[in-house]
Amino acid sequence: QPRLVESGGDLVQPGGSLRLSCVVSGSNLAYLYIGWFRQAPGKEREGVSCVSSADGSSTYADSAKGRFTMSREVDKNMVYLQVSSLKAEDTAVYYCAAVGCWTVHQTMCYLHPGEYDSWGQGTQVTVSA
Repeated sequence: QPRLVESGGDLVQPGGSLRLSCVVSGSNLAYLYIGWFRQAPGKEREGVSCVSSADGSSTYADSAKGRFTMSREVDKNMVYLQVSSLKAEDTAVYYCAAVGCWTVHQTMCYLHPGEYDSWGQGTQVTVSA
């Protein structure tokens, strides 16, 4: 089972940007679907973006479209989430998650937390003036 560790979260002003990183070990990133999720206090965990190992394409939640960009460097076992034009409502713990391509029944990646079976510890993003 892959292991994932997030980093890059910080306190940032509204309108600011961060690049979150997720390093993957114990499994070949090329065969993993990777998702970014976030959870604010008192709220359900929600999908932000994901990437498919089938074709390398990314999918974004409506709240992230136009502001967040997901990318991979497979040879470095790294996944990134560039978050820009940040708003107070983006404040949350951000998690990366993985599921093996052999368990996925579609090409498009999932934005549902329940579809993933490996999770990082999370990194805090706080947007405040």
